[in-house]
Amino acid sequence: MTSPDPRPAPLDLNLLHIVLALHEECSVSRAAERLGMSQSTLSGALAKLRASLNDPLFIRAGGEMRATDKALALLGPIQSMLATVRDDILAEGEFSPAGQTGTITIALSDAGEVVFLPRLLEAVRAEAPGVAIRSEDIPHEELEAALESARVDLAIGYFPDLARANIVQQLLMRHHDVCLLRADHPMAAGDTLTRAQFLELEHAVVRPRGRSQEIFEQHLKQQRIERKVVLTTPHFMSIPAIIARSDLVATVPHAIGMVYARPEHGLKAVRAPFQPAPTELRQHWHRKFNKSPRTLWLRRIVAGLFNEEQDEWKDRTTGVTKDRGQV
Repeated sequence: MTSPDPRPAPLDLNLLHIVLALHEECSVSRAAERLGMSQSTLSGALAKLRASLNDPLFIRAGGEMRATDKALALLGPIQSMLATVRDDILAEGEFSPAGQTGTITIALSDAGEVVFLPRLLEAVRAEAPGVAIRSEDIPHEELEAALESARVDLAIGYFPDLARANIVQQLLMRHHDVCLLRADHPMAAGDTLTRAQFLELEHAVVRPRGRSQEIFEQHLKQQRIERKVVLTTPHFMSIPAIIARSDLVATVPHAIGMVYARPEHGLKAVRAPFQPAPTELRQHWHRKFNKSPRTLWLRRIVAGLFNEEQDEWKDRTTGVTKDRGQV
């Protein structure tokens, strides 16, 4: 004959709140109602606790459930444990940007740095002077993992590869492309290049590691439009010097064109003759940080700075109006 196992059943810590409810209500039915469970469920849980603690915990006396000495001894530790969970684990502390330190990492392309980084740095430093910002150009196949591991806090720009279940995104604004020419170029007299002029010109083409030029390039391919490409570069940085010293044209993202078309660069931005769908610029973060106070604060800043209502670029276009979904 097998002797009974003298060891108590494992203690389920999730059931300890039942001890507190029964002590305060002195009734199985009232305790069950308070905890949102049936009487049978509460009775079953109490049975498990009795087996684990080797004590009846509550006995019926005068029509009420009265705690045993062991149950009374448990009340203090249970209340302390539940308070710790409530106050230190579940409660969200007040987030103060001014008291933050460390580094915020943003995934940006080189074009994205021109559009987003100057204003973002200014706004973050105004609210959190102890915080530094690091911009990283991360390969698209590594970006989701970087967001999940918190190596990157936000990815801002055009990242179509981040259309994933665990990545949350918010549309900021839509931008198109413009053509950059030397300011005194004969074909820069108007505000728009014709199709014939676009095909006649020689082109400098930027093919960055990111995908910021993808929509325009795909449009040309679909329309079977072939340019006279004499220069290909992965960087936007060299474009102003190249265009200013040549008769080449470069098609670049709208915000890049507005920066480079300033008088000091000697360039002019004009409308491209081909207008594919605009590029949607978004901020992206991992779902696991959706309620993180730090991420919420950073997302608020980004959304407040960059949106279609306050897009600083759209009022500085040269003949480019917000039609057909363009900015």
